Amino acid sequence: MVQVTGGTVPRRWAGRRGPPATLRLGELLGALSMALDLTEGQPQGHCIRVAVIGLRVGRSIGLSEEELSDLFYTLLLKDLGCSSNAARICGLYLADDLAFKRDFKRIDGSLSSALRFVLGHTGLSAGLAERFRAMIHVLQNGGEIARELIETRCQRGASIARRMRFSETVAAGIQSLDERWDGSGWPDRLGGTDIPLAARIALLAQVVDVFRTGESPAAALREARARRGTWFDPTLVDALEAAARAPHFWSTLSAPDLSDRLLDLEPAIHVRTADEDYLDAIAEAFAEVIDAKSPFTNGHSRRVAVFGDLIAEELGFDAEHRRWLKRAALLHDIGKLGVSNTILDKPGKPDDAEWAALRRHAALTEAILSRVAAFDDMAAIAAAHHERLDGRGYPKGLKGDEIALESRILMAADIFDALTADRPYRAALPVEKALSIMRADVGPGLDPVCFAALERGLDRLTPAAAA
Repeated sequence: MVQVTGGTVPRRWAGRRGPPATLRLGELLGALSMALDLTEGQPQGHCIRVAVIGLRVGRSIGLSEEELSDLFYTLLLKDLGCSSNAARICGLYLADDLAFKRDFKRIDGSLSSALRFVLGHTGLSAGLAERFRAMIHVLQNGGEIARELIETRCQRGASIARRMRFSETVAAGIQSLDERWDGSGWPDRLGGTDIPLAARIALLAQVVDVFRTGESPAAALREARARRGTWFDPTLVDALEAAARAPHFWSTLSAPDLSDRLLDLEPAIHVRTADEDYLDAIAEAFAEVIDAKSPFTNGHSRRVAVFGDLIAEELGFDAEHRRWLKRAALLHDIGKLGVSNTILDKPGKPDDAEWAALRRHAALTEAILSRVAAFDDMAAIAAAHHERLDGRGYPKGLKGDEIALESRILMAADIFDALTADRPYRAALPVEKALSIMRADVGPGLDPVCFAALERGLDRLTPAAAA
């Protein structure tokens, strides 16, 4: 127990139970893909359903186990770079990025469909003059804007996949997700078989799931046929139709245990033994996805991990404990992928509805991490970084000793970084000013032990940085 003003804080640490004996990448990435679904505005399970559809197409055309393995991870991770263009979408279209991305997947690529989409999604909440200027800009520069947004997303996703130790085939599949069979896609205007096979399958499977979920299986097949030879490789559309004739093809996609069934499809050659270094790499990669959501959170998760580790070191945490806490810090804001940038980047005070949506990110963090066997022991810890000792925090309104020490560390680290970084509503504060503001909240909000450890750590860090 650690003595603090007003009571004691249980450490709640008896050592992690550790990762499973074998780390099923499909289970890990399937669970984390829930976060990617959120930032694309898609119903939960979108990436998993795309993986099931795409793998069946891949098996139908006779891909090898090695090819299926690369395809599997391409399908699950196709949206790795999706957060990187969210702020740009809000700025260009004056629109909710989540709704924009959700509905953009429903347009058929025709000029009339694109025009209707722009008119129906640009500046709906803006003033008339502002909306008119935004629409004129988008209509005059539509092709270049689309290329820029897709290039940013695809290149970022491919880069993150490489850092997650996936093959160049997987990275290329993510890079080329929005290329089209007739050469009219982006970012590189590839066409035909110059487009990586995994990307061709992923685009088809994505559209099929969007229309199946939004309308019906018949509508999904109708879209696939309508875009055969333009968007889609004709051979793959034929393979989809053949696969779709199998019993339970469509009903399986609505099964409540679809995540479990996905593991049955994961190529056995890539069921890997658990590795702590790999878990670190996954956490760091998803921290990059999280922080790319807004220009005001660039590097936030990594800095919270640094400041949290500084506090933990001052409190005497051992190396294993600090490593575990660093992962929690890197992933503490993963729920923000489900919050619109119209709220995250708003320069003024959020209204009541916006504030409720913003607060929801903490609960989403817990929901996402609790699905991951390797991370579920940190889910509640990471989600509690906005609680307060006086019970006035969120998401659960925990009070006093109900808040674990690790969460109190993340609270202090998160607040310090928020104060010393630029925000939409103010510039970054000097360190001393930030500490002064935090000091005034020690007791009712902040843990005094953690705050004192932060001050000591910063004092120790400053001379070292200057040396």
